[in-house]
Amino acid sequence: MTTKIVIGLDGTETGERAIAFAKDLAERIGTCELVVAYVIEWSPFTFQTPEENALRHKRREEEVELATTRIVTPAVDGLKAAGFNALGIVRHGDVAETLNAITLEQGGSQIVVGRASADGLKKRIFGSSTQNLVMHADVPVTVVK
Repeated sequence: MTTKIVIGLDGTETGERAIAFAKDLAERIGTCELVVAYVIEWSPFTFQTPEENALRHKRREEEVELATTRIVTPAVDGLKAAGFNALGIVRHGDVAETLNAITLEQGGSQIVVGRASADGLKKRIFGSSTQNLVMHADVPVTVVK
């Protein structure tokens, strides 16, 4: 059976540290697949006209393409070049909920993320994505500093 580790990237250097940790963990485990995931924060709670929804859909597709080409594909290519079995996924949604859903869909046994700081007010009102993930994930979560 192949162990699957989901690596949550955010486009910062903390994501690079999460990749390095996951690679080390995968080498220790042996037969392992690394799933690189990037979630574009998106709220469904917006009321718009049909025209605005069409534009929003187009922007979402553009965001997925940019995240795929700039962040996920280079990470997956680097992992494959290093000899790892890897795949990439980009989605819109709540970061914590979506990373957890990706992990469950992929049969992942662990999530690895980097610690990133939300600004003070946002963190006090909404909490951070990392905190929410740690509190609500269905699998263990490793937070890399």
